[in-house]
Amino acid sequence: MYPYDFLFDGFNLYVLFITLGVIAALVVFRILADKNKFPAGLQNLVLIGAVISVVVGYCFAVLFQGVYNAFETGKFVINGSTGATFYGGLIGGAGIMLLIYFLGGKLILKNDDNKKYFSMFLQIGVCCVAVAHGFGRIGCLTAGCCHGHETDAWYGINQYMYTDAGGHEVWKKVVPLQLFEALFLFALGALMFYLAWKGKKYNFPVYTIGYGVWRFIIEFFRADDRGETLFKLLTPSQLTALILILAGIAYLLVPVIRKKIKKT
Repeated sequence: MYPYDFLFDGFNLYVLFITLGVIAALVVFRILADKNKFPAGLQNLVLIGAVISVVVGYCFAVLFQGVYNAFETGKFVINGSTGATFYGGLIGGAGIMLLIYFLGGKLILKNDDNKKYFSMFLQIGVCCVAVAHGFGRIGCLTAGCCHGHETDAWYGINQYMYTDAGGHEVWKKVVPLQLFEALFLFALGALMFYLAWKGKKYNFPVYTIGYGVWRFIIEFFRADDRGETLFKLLTPSQLTALILILAGIAYLLVPVIRKKIKKT
């Protein structure tokens, strides 16, 4: 829609919406943490960890996209046109966040609050991820990535594709999958916000299963190729979506299995 820089070099609508997503996620965390009486010291640790995990997550997002591209082209290259993938950012960012949460909680807070409140942190955290991701998808809409196939339908949007050898910009009318996904993520985030506000403990499977199913299906309609996996029928995102779904199912089943084992 509008992939151009404004105000200053390197700042565009994609960067703006990513920034808004991070801010929105931090606000949501603070609101839900206060509502659920999440310890103040642990809140501050999480907020610091969140800022660090955003930076690390972006590095992982680019790294994972470079690996995806290598599967397709046989060359591993990291440069300005490599791109980034959400799942890479999620894995890298979540990993560093958990490291800071547990290690920092032990070394800095010197208590067991990080273990005691981990379930609450998890339920609030996935809600924040969905909200931030929703804003990020609007950023994708403005940048012209993650779009659907060409269409003449009324809901199609003109998207910037690339600049040809002659320096001319190529635009096409495509299905705005980014907008559809943003709406889905905001709806999912609203549901999880309600559950977290009520103190429920189902947000993790709601997110992993809900988003996993959505992402697996929506990948069939994506038109921007992000590479292949060892499983030829699955895109990298679909393979990761299946892992998310299995993680959510395991989260629901493990407590049930444990109860049955104790009874027997």
